[in-house]
Amino acid sequence: MKKTVLSIALTLAVGISSTFANDNDGVSKSIKNSFSKDFNLATNIQWQKEKNLNKATFSFNNQVMFAYYDLNGSFLAVSRNISSENLPIKLQAALKNSYNNYWISDLFENASHDETTYYATLENADQKIILKSSDSNEWSVYQRVNKNVE
Repeated sequence: MKKTVLSIALTLAVGISSTFANDNDGVSKSIKNSFSKDFNLATNIQWQKEKNLNKATFSFNNQVMFAYYDLNGSFLAVSRNISSENLPIKLQAALKNSYNNYWISDLFENASHDETTYYATLENADQKIILKSSDSNEWSVYQRVNKNVE
């Protein structure tokens, strides 16, 4: 009898604690269900709730990725950091030919529905340039920032 009562109490305690642990991130169950359908093999999932979206940071095929969902649970985009070798050939060549006096400080791929966009942050001693490519053929300047030189 004591074993039965103890096992029931233990089961309830585990169930209650896992329920509260899952709700601490403020992300709704419908959003988590949408994510599970989209990335059913994901591991190490961490959620962040921001103003108008929910962000999941997770591992997928041994790579860290970020998925974004609106408040209704609709998929918005998935992004991942990449190396320059993973860029389409035309974009690689454009970086090497036009921006050879800069180093790459950030490079990521963003995929949403039917479009893949690449963003590259390039820096030198004087400025930071963020480039964007939506067509995988050429870069456009998304933002340019002059560094403070003292």
